[in-house]
Amino acid sequence: MRLPQLKPARLIRRYKRFLADVTFEDGTVATVHCPNPGSMMGLATPGARVWTSLSPDPDRKLPHTLELVQTENGALVDVNTMRPNRLAEEALAAGVIPDLGGYPTLRREVRYGEASRVDFLLEGPDRPACWVEVKGVTLSRTPGLCEWPDGVSARATKHLAELVARVEAGDRAVVLFIVQRSDCGRFTAAADIDPKFAKALAVAMAAGVEALVYSCKVTLENIAMTARIVP
Repeated sequence: MRLPQLKPARLIRRYKRFLADVTFEDGTVATVHCPNPGSMMGLATPGARVWTSLSPDPDRKLPHTLELVQTENGALVDVNTMRPNRLAEEALAAGVIPDLGGYPTLRREVRYGEASRVDFLLEGPDRPACWVEVKGVTLSRTPGLCEWPDGVSARATKHLAELVARVEAGDRAVVLFIVQRSDCGRFTAAADIDPKFAKALAVAMAAGVEALVYSCKVTLENIAMTARIVP
């Protein structure tokens, strides 16, 4: 996936979930939109090197959007939580996820469970429907190991129970974790951050819900899903 043109800056602070202050290379200070409602644990250090994009909408209140953060080890992390679903759809169309191949029909935001919408419903003749929830992963506290979530997510725990119900109904259900960084080769649930989710994930997998984890290659120009990580 081609990224928008990016402008380098330094992070001053991230606050109120969707706001961040940055200093551009010419010394200009600006408040930018932060498209990430999570804690951004490990990625909101003042002084961190970041990159922003500029919206073409002249009426937008905050013209710039925080897109990438560089970690202390030099890795680029895509912090835009709107991107994993687009990456997943692009990868599905290109056949990059062989585990989810062979479904000619893809529908987005299909209602299921209790007032929920699944990210993707894959359908094909002579095979069970496949319900896919997508999660973007940015957290890494141990070199080479990525974790999800970076904050308590009751919504994600609820989704797991709803995916189990789909398996019990005879369908297929998948949680697709997309790692928005390229410096990790292992994955685990962050049980110390959200023990209920970690337990629910183990229960769901035992019930037949599949957990697929894919890493990404992130550059200043592109981000693309690459290899599968075995959870």
